[in-house]
Amino acid sequence: MENPLSIQLLDKAVEELHRLPGIGRKTALRLALFLLTQKEEMVENFGNTLIDFRKHIHHCHCCHNLSDSETCPICASPRRDHGTICVVSDIRDVMAIENTGMFNGVYHVLGGLINPIAGIGPSQLNIGDLIERLSQNPVQEVIMALPATHEGDTTAFYIGKQIRPLKIKLTSIAKGIAIGDDLEYTDEITLGRSLANRTDFQI
Repeated sequence: MENPLSIQLLDKAVEELHRLPGIGRKTALRLALFLLTQKEEMVENFGNTLIDFRKHIHHCHCCHNLSDSETCPICASPRRDHGTICVVSDIRDVMAIENTGMFNGVYHVLGGLINPIAGIGPSQLNIGDLIERLSQNPVQEVIMALPATHEGDTTAFYIGKQIRPLKIKLTSIAKGIAIGDDLEYTDEITLGRSLANRTDFQI
């Protein structure tokens, strides 16, 4: 039997919203119907904002953080300690650390972790860019702020071996973070203390 509520444009909107992570079909339908109740100007602004976001947000050429310019505000800031680089897996980790207010260095976003089972090797990550960055700039310390997981440990060990010949101090955040936890889900106090109490990284 044909669905009497089957409206082509509505179905298409629901299908597109359903593509978003964590959005089921019922939620997608609810969001689509909500948008229909709003002023046309609001919906247009909403759509244009998403289009501008997708077109103009890119990755910082230096650290691979999100930016709406060639260089992100953190890398461009003269008030940051550019001699201390915090290596993280994901852009969300940068946000989590920045929320602590306890780190004044700069970052390097790997874009993931080494995971051979998933087919992710060092060449798929921003590790080569990190080594080149360290070779060309005066850096005193590299902080490994990766998840306390097998993949995180493997990635940290690999990077550590690449950095060792450069004679740069290598540290890791303290183990106040539970094994298997991602940085983005760690409370700000624990994450801040883990940064402040970082230890030498053993290869």
